Amino acid sequence: MSLPRHLKETLNSAAHSGPSLSVAQRSNLWPVTAWGYAWWRAHSLTLLGGQAFGLEREAALFSNLCRPQPSQSWLDAGTSTGFYAGVLARAGCRVLAADLSGPMLAEAQRREPSHQPSEQMDGGQIDWAMLNLEASGLPDASFDGVTVGATLNETNDPARFLRELVRLTRPGGQLWLMYLPRTAGPLQTLLSTPALGGLSFHDPAWVARQLPGCQRTDLLHVGAVVFERYEKVGAARLG
Repeated sequence: MSLPRHLKETLNSAAHSGPSLSVAQRSNLWPVTAWGYAWWRAHSLTLLGGQAFGLEREAALFSNLCRPQPSQSWLDAGTSTGFYAGVLARAGCRVLAADLSGPMLAEAQRREPSHQPSEQMDGGQIDWAMLNLEASGLPDASFDGVTVGATLNETNDPARFLRELVRLTRPGGQLWLMYLPRTAGPLQTLLSTPALGGLSFHDPAWVARQLPGCQRTDLLHVGAVVFERYEKVGAARLG
């Protein structure tokens, strides 16, 4: 018997109706994971892509395509150690940096101390929140833009996660995704099993179908990693 279409394309058979946590998400609750994650984040695209691709290059790619503007409101969904939150704050944006891991948020705040609410720089500010963004409880259309740096691979229910991000994005706003796409290789199959991480690996066509009312404007491959930019249909984006 063949697998249902969504399981073929995401390689995650363990998505649940409620916001449960995958093994990968649970591991992010450990302080040791937060301690080591910053090193991995700085080197991961170079290791996965087979070419030098550090954080400065990633920040430049994001800034050139998304062009965040001062005073815009952004959500960094699954901020981990705060990379995209910091990029946005330095562009003058107000950022809600959300993660379900307290240790990750603590490490992120340590790495981005110049953008605390009491010490704004060029209008940029980061507010930190412990949230499961499969069911955030935040108001509709709260943000001009949303960034997702690899959280899509770790979340327990990726379809629900993406629908929630669309709900939170204002008409005319944008969504930036970075994730490992589906290859159906043996390592991905292994890591997608619940006991060994419960990771999800997504075909870009499947991702696009989970974003109703959004149009993809950019799709880039950097080795094993995909970057995508979407705009939510509505009023024209400023900038």
